[in-house]
Amino acid sequence: MTENIGELVAEHPLFSGLPADVAKLVAGCSQNVAIATGQLLLEEGEPARSLYLLRRGHVALEVHEPGRVPLVIDRIGPGQAVGWSWMFPPYRWHFDARALEPVGAISVDADCLRSKAEADPAFGYLLMKRIAAVMLDRLQATRIRLLDVYGRDVAH
Repeated sequence: MTENIGELVAEHPLFSGLPADVAKLVAGCSQNVAIATGQLLLEEGEPARSLYLLRRGHVALEVHEPGRVPLVIDRIGPGQAVGWSWMFPPYRWHFDARALEPVGAISVDADCLRSKAEADPAFGYLLMKRIAAVMLDRLQATRIRLLDVYGRDVAH
């Protein structure tokens, strides 16, 4: 199993199949991280400073309602990415992401990645397309969960 950060980035589904120079740009902003069970990767309201490319373990995306236990809205696992709020002002997280078990991930520095995307519009466009695809998948999954919870009459 490889531990070269460039190869790990290139192998992650978010960046696989892209030209090698793209993985190299991302790898220049990246580091391997280990996250303990229960640790927050993202905290609602805090500055959005990283993109996490999950390699192993699972993360719960949570929302809060005052006086209640956090509600898990999604579960993210290996091969998926966590966090896109770093792409859009005001660059703050909109939910929590908590490790459900030990997690191995590539943490990509958001300021570094954003500055590279702005300096290289072709790279920025590829990055935006890949992140937009993740966003669309998550929105569609949320829509299906809402239909399961509220039934098909929710739109009427």
